[in-house]
Amino acid sequence: MTAAQGRPGERGPGRPRDERVTAAVLNAVIELVAEEGLQALTMDAVAARAEVSKPAIYRRWPTKQDLVIAAADSRIGVLSVPDLGGFRAELHAILTARLAAYRTPGTDRLVAGMIAAAAEGGPVRAAYGAYTERIMSETRAVLERGIARGDVRPDVEIRSAATLVAAPLIFRMIGELAQPDEKLVEDLVELVARAVAI
Repeated sequence: MTAAQGRPGERGPGRPRDERVTAAVLNAVIELVAEEGLQALTMDAVAARAEVSKPAIYRRWPTKQDLVIAAADSRIGVLSVPDLGGFRAELHAILTARLAAYRTPGTDRLVAGMIAAAAEGGPVRAAYGAYTERIMSETRAVLERGIARGDVRPDVEIRSAATLVAAPLIFRMIGELAQPDEKLVEDLVELVARAVAI
């Protein structure tokens, strides 16, 4: 590889991406959704709130759904849970991380808006579905690791169990209109472990 080619992962020639712009835009999305809801979100409003140009936004996120998913990812992204030696500890780590994200101001309306948008179907539904699959990947990995380690039943249906982990915090926040808390996390660890652990 020549010096001109650079190292893998390095950006090529051109103006370097300003991470301050990225942060400002994603924060603007969260703030605007919290104030007005996802349906009222526009690229013009985001650009004005973030104090950046619309071309700067479109270079990073070609569509509104790309922008919304990036904002969600900045709050509720893929987790990385190390092997903690037991399923309960790893489940607790997942739920505690998600609780912290869901309690961040504006996240409830962002999640509710994404669910509503996904229900409309079409390419938006597929994009949000792919995001959901991605953020649930670590829960599936923890369940699979538990099976391999011997503290999760080998007959557990991984997808169903992952849904059982993910859904209650969201339903408490969106369906019951209440703030999920540490007590709910502790209850879920106990209930899910009873359902799937050996």
